Amino acid sequence: MAAALLLPACGTVPAGEPGGAVVEQTPAPAADASTSATAGPSPTPSTAPVTKPAADKPKAAPKPALVLAKGAKGEKVRDLQVRLRDLDWYAGSITGTYGKSTVAGVKGFQGKRGLKKTGDVDRATWSQLTKRTSTPTKDERHNVLRPGKALYQQGSSGDKVRELQARLKQIGWFAGSVTGSYGSATASGVRGFQDKRGIPETGEVDARTWSRLTAMTRTPTDDAKHNRTPKPSANGLDKRCLTGRAICISKSSNSLTWVVDGKPQLKMDVRFGAVGTPTREGTFSVLRKERTWTSTIYHSKMPYSMFFSGGQAVHYSSDFAARGYAGASHGCVNVRNLAGIQSLFSQARNGDKVIVYR
Repeated sequence: MAAALLLPACGTVPAGEPGGAVVEQTPAPAADASTSATAGPSPTPSTAPVTKPAADKPKAAPKPALVLAKGAKGEKVRDLQVRLRDLDWYAGSITGTYGKSTVAGVKGFQGKRGLKKTGDVDRATWSQLTKRTSTPTKDERHNVLRPGKALYQQGSSGDKVRELQARLKQIGWFAGSVTGSYGSATASGVRGFQDKRGIPETGEVDARTWSRLTAMTRTPTDDAKHNRTPKPSANGLDKRCLTGRAICISKSSNSLTWVVDGKPQLKMDVRFGAVGTPTREGTFSVLRKERTWTSTIYHSKMPYSMFFSGGQAVHYSSDFAARGYAGASHGCVNVRNLAGIQSLFSQARNGDKVIVYR
């Protein structure tokens, strides 16, 4: 009997494309019912009734041990709510009561991580959550917000302020040129970032603000800190990318380079699938393009999708733009540069190569 292997995907499998490989299962040989011969006369058949052993009853799969569930109260729930808030799965005050909003946040987190969406916190959910968050302080658990000592504030200047502005720019909290001068525009961006993360809105960068910002962004290049647009280079690209038209995607550098006849046209940051839903590697081609698309599996928007393998696609991700590498996809290649993906979408054609390599 044939069994289909399910492959991770962000969206749906395009019509006409197989959903996965088929594995043939060979039936086990029947047990030998014969009795081996022994020396001497054949035993006399017994007239006593034969009692057949009772068949073993199938054991039900054990239910996952719960850490927390709806209706729970206390410090552990406060801990949970702070951690969910740190990952943007919970908003508002920390209450210590496991109600509807906490259930919704847990379900959202579980769905994002490929876990069963129960709304209850089992050990697997708690393990995934604690890996991505730090232990909350007593103040955080009880809604006491105290700003720390300012590291950078209005009037500050220099390379660290350039880095701050470049990092804020990556996630949409700063626009315009990087100047290296901490003025009102920088303070406004910092306040917006702090408000979104439940950090005291001072407009000044303390240790907590800087830690959250660096966790969500990449270290900016010198070009980014000085408003220079680097020309993409073919150096280091996989040789399969150097002929024809190719969307060249490197997992080692988290980058996508659009190459035409060996000449790079543009380069963008990308992120990939989580451990349970990896982005497949290999040589593919653009199968279809969808300017507007919503995943029928995860119900998340996938604008400017270019499908290349089953339900996996290159597409713009607002989550990547907002949270950076703190998140992951369900197997797709996420792009956070909206103007860049719009340009690529307008140039790429069905049949163009898609090379995903490490």
